[in-house]
Order: sequence, then C-alpha cells, then structure tokens
Amino acid sequence: MSFPIAVCGSMAYDTIMVFPDRFRNHILPEQIHILNVAFHVPELRREFGGCAGNIAYGLRLLGMDPIIVATMGQDAGPYLERLRQLGIRDEGIRLFAEEMTAQAYIITDLDDNQITAFHPGAMLRSHAASIEPGWGAVWGIVAPDGREGMLVHCETFHELAVPFVFDPGQGLPLLTGAELVRCLELAQVAVVNDYEAKLLEERTGLRLPQLAERVEALIVTRGGEGADLFCDGRCERIEAVPPRAVVDPTGCGDAFRAGLLCAKALGADWGDAVRLGSVMGSEKIAVSGAQNYALTFSEAVARLRTHYRVGAAWAKMP
Repeated sequence: MSFPIAVCGSMAYDTIMVFPDRFRNHILPEQIHILNVAFHVPELRREFGGCAGNIAYGLRLLGMDPIIVATMGQDAGPYLERLRQLGIRDEGIRLFAEEMTAQAYIITDLDDNQITAFHPGAMLRSHAASIEPGWGAVWGIVAPDGREGMLVHCETFHELAVPFVFDPGQGLPLLTGAELVRCLELAQVAVVNDYEAKLLEERTGLRLPQLAERVEALIVTRGGEGADLFCDGRCERIEAVPPRAVVDPTGCGDAFRAGLLCAKALGADWGDAVRLGSVMGSEKIAVSGAQNYALTFSEAVARLRTHYRVGAAWAKMP
C-alpha cells in the first residue's frame, strides 16, 4: 500500500543546450541596445520536466502514489507514455489539442549562467484540471503553474480538507500580496528558496516570522547551507546533506518537496520531513536532468539516519 498524493503544477519539456564558452565573451555591454547574438551549442538534450512531473517522479521513487493534476497539449504523448511506464497516475491531467505542452529552452555556459525562454502553452489553462475527492489524497501540493490554477487548487484542497504544501516558486511574481497571504492561510506549509523568501516579504509587506504564523510550518531552502524551518514560533536551521557530486541543480527543489511530502504522509514531524527532503535534493544534484536520479525509500531513510543520526521511527512503509 502507498499513500495517494495530489501533485498540482506544471508539466513541461526541457530542451537544455550547453554553450562551451562564457556568455560574457560574446555579449558586449556597450552594444546591448542592438543585441544580435548566436550561440553554437554542440551539446543538446531534451528532458522531461515541469514541477509536477519532477515531484511526482520523486514521490514514485519513494513508493508513494502521486496523482498529477495539470494541463498538457497536443505533444503530450511521449510524456504520458513515460508516466505509464513509471506507474504514475495521469487521470488528473487534462489535454488541450489546440495548445502545446509548456516548453523551456535553456542555454547554459561554462560559468553555469543560464538564458531561458519559456513557453507556457497549455499551462495557462491549469485551472481546468481538477482535484477529485474520490482519489482520497492524504496530502497535496500546489507547485508553480498558471496563475489562476494555483489559486483555484489552493481553494480546492482547503474545501476538501486535504492538507497541502504551498510552493509558489517561479509563479510567485504572478500573485498579489493579498493572494499570497490567502494561499498561506489555506495551506499547512509553505516552501520557498531564499530568493523567493525575500520576494514573498516584499509582496506581502510581512517578515518571515509573521508569514510563518499563517501556516504550521514555513520552510526556506538555502542550497548547500541547508534549510530554515519556521515552526511553533521558532526558527531552526537544518543542515544540508553533502552530495556525492555536484552535477546539475535542475529539479533539486522538486526532489526536496517529494521527500517532504513522503515524510509527512508517513507521519513524520516537520524537522524529519525537511531532512528527508534534503536527502532527496542531495541525490538529485549528483545527476544530470530532473528525472534521472534513482533512490529507493529504504536507501533514502538509511541516509537520513546516517547523516542526521535520528531514529525516524515513522520511516516504515505501511
């Protein structure tokens, strides 16, 4: 048996190109007003991505039963086939034949600078994908998606009494301060990175401790420095798990959220949920691509216990 978890967010194809030089050698600051530059990219790969797809992938590795709630377009076929092969449920995905699935085109240089073009496509209709009460979801997450979709899904989780993670991510600038506060008040936990935390403060006019009063827990991830957990009026820094290699940070945040959700579904406290999330993020960064790492539930728990020296009695599959 595994727990059903509803995963709302984007589904996308990522086309990643590596420029074997540095952008600064080819972009002249004094000529930026007439920019016309081409980059020769001999290395190119296409990856399955999108926040919902990435989170669902991590949850499936951990033995959970993720149900993706998203919208895709006429080119959804290869991704849907991949989901079937992975055993990830797709009945929450709505297709729009007149649209393309969201696409990200990313060029990375030798300094890990990135230039990204993003086409939202069917993602802008994410509010048309619905969360069904018959799924019996024990947890959910609202990850970056179309603006209206994020708002609708937060309200729906609340109406269905399904606890959920509010994870605005790249979609945070789409929401007003009042909308962000409303989503926080509906959610059990909010997760942002350190940059997004500052933006959240600016948008709402509230400091992090004040925002933390709206949720059971507020988590601010800080990459290799770990994560800050605001809970019960306190802020605790939980150190990161050192990775075995640093290869590609793409999807690390989504892997973290998969670990967090899995732990909460199994009854862990917030501290251990952050710790399992850190284990997952550490494993992901050592592999290229957002959905190419492999880690079983037992392996993840073993690393959690070894690194953090905690018992984690909750960490057993039903």
